[in-house]
Order: sequence, then structure tokens, then C-alpha cells
Amino acid sequence: MATVEEKAGSGGRRVSEEVLKGFFREMLLIRRFEEKVEERFRAGELPGFLHVAIGQEAAATGVCAALERDDVIASTHRAHAHAIAKGTPVERIMAELYGKVEGCSRGYGGSMHLYDVAVGNLGANAVVAGGIPGIVGAALAFQMRGEPRVAVAFFGDGATNTGTFHESLNLAQLWKVPAVFSLENNGWAESTPARQQLPLPVDELAKRALAYGMKTIEADGQDVEAVYLAALAAREHAVAGKGPVLVHLRTHRLTGHYVGDPQVYRDKDELRRERETKDPIELLRARLELSESELETIDAAATAEVTAAVEFAKAGTDPPPEDALKYVYA
Repeated sequence: MATVEEKAGSGGRRVSEEVLKGFFREMLLIRRFEEKVEERFRAGELPGFLHVAIGQEAAATGVCAALERDDVIASTHRAHAHAIAKGTPVERIMAELYGKVEGCSRGYGGSMHLYDVAVGNLGANAVVAGGIPGIVGAALAFQMRGEPRVAVAFFGDGATNTGTFHESLNLAQLWKVPAVFSLENNGWAESTPARQQLPLPVDELAKRALAYGMKTIEADGQDVEAVYLAALAAREHAVAGKGPVLVHLRTHRLTGHYVGDPQVYRDKDELRRERETKDPIELLRARLELSESELETIDAAATAEVTAAVEFAKAGTDPPPEDALKYVYA
């Protein structure tokens, strides 16, 4: 029986406390951003649907921290954390959610279609697994140009049931392109639990990549250091021309699929236990042994940045109505 080839951290690498504090600051900024946008969404200020990644901040932060600026990513409908971690300023993301011209997608994309090519974010996608084939294409381009860059696709466990996932991994492995497939496995395909969507245990999803002979690395998605080390090893493997890697991150969605989701499909006691024991921010805070004053300082800075982003967005420019069909090609 094939097994996962590596576990993050098995090579003896460790991350300094200062770097971990930087990860903590970013994760807390993501959390405060998403709490604020949920608040503003419920207040009726933001259009469309909203999906937050509360509980999954370590996955986005750890993976993107392992990347170089010229590397690229493709995100999912749950995109805010990836966009922040890849380097887009929070005010530009907030402006996008408010539909303003100053937004990172100039007001065209909203929450589920964030992109910022300048920092290597090729875009979020409301289609399940929609970003995966584009990442294979980007990785192929890097390979053909001889550029030392990697392309990273973020997706969830439900995406591994799509034909797009299997076709893309097959080609990526066949051509040995420098791609990293970051599986954020929270055990839920929207409201469908893993046991109802998968023919194998949820913790064994990496086997789907092993079926193509692809290198796999797994890590605890609630441990940002483990995620970072996994992504670093995956990037090194891919950029060295050894082929693509699937990074399997077991994570926990500590909220509903979308803002307003009543989660009637979920055991309330289990969710409460997960919130009490699996919050990646609280886990890192305990590990760093941050004092109350240190925490208050970091939290105040994150809150102030998010508050300023809301004011920036509200003062932004509404796109002219005549631009409604601009950039529409079909």
C-alpha cells in the first residue's frame, strides 16, 4: 500500500520564534478582516455571497510564506486569506468587496473573484476546482521558459471528486511541471461530510495523488509551522524540476460554508469542541506564550488596519454603469 512520502518537519527544520510571531500577526489580521467583513455583510453593506476561512488561517499563511514573490497562486471561493497572505493590501481587498474601482479586481470580482496579478494571485474561482487547470498551465509556462517559479492551486476535499482535479494532476505529473497542489481538507464539501462524498477515509486523500505517482507531503493544517515547512519542501522539489507535489493539509472550518449558513447538517457539540481545541490562532498563541500586553498590541494593530480598510472602501469610487459589460468576452 502506498503511503504519504513525507511529513512536514521530518527533515529537522524549525522556524524561529520571530518568524512564528510574524505568522501570528498575519493570521490574526486575516481573522479580524474576516470578522469585520462578516459584520458588514450582515449589516447589508456587501453584495453577493460571502465565504470566510475562519479556522483555516494557518493553511493560507504557511503556504504563501514559503513562496517567492514571482510564484503564483489560484484560490477558491474562500479567498480572502489567500489574497492577504500573498501580499494584497487589506484595503484593496476590502474595496473589492464593496465593489469599488480601487478594489484589487477594480470592483468586478467581489469576494469570490479576487485577483491581483502584480503579487502573483491569478484569481479566486467560484467553480469548484476551477483554478487547478490554470495553475498547471502557468507551471507549464514556467517550465518552458526555464523560469525558477512555481504555481500553487488551493482547493478543498470536495474538489478531489471532480474530473478537472484528476485530469490536471495527471498532466502535471506526466509533464513534470513545477506545480504545488495545496489541498485544504476540512472534511466538508459545502454541507456534505467526507463519509458521504469519498470512497476512502478523509485523512487518506493524498492517495489520489499517489495514484499518479506524484510526490505527496502531509501536514497538520492547524499548525502554521508544519504547513510552512511542508510548502517549503514542496516548492524546493517542484522548482528543482522533479515534478509537482500535492500538499495535504488537514484543517478545520470553524464556521459555516457561507455567512448565514445555519449548519443544520453539523453536530453542534463537535463544532464547539473544534472551536475550543483546533483554532490555529489560539494554538500558536499558546505556543508563543504571548503576554496579554503583547497580544493586545498585535490585536490593536490588526483591528486598526481592518478599520482603516473599511473607511478606505467606503470612500472609494463606484464604477460607472456603462462599464458593466467591460471585459466581458462571451
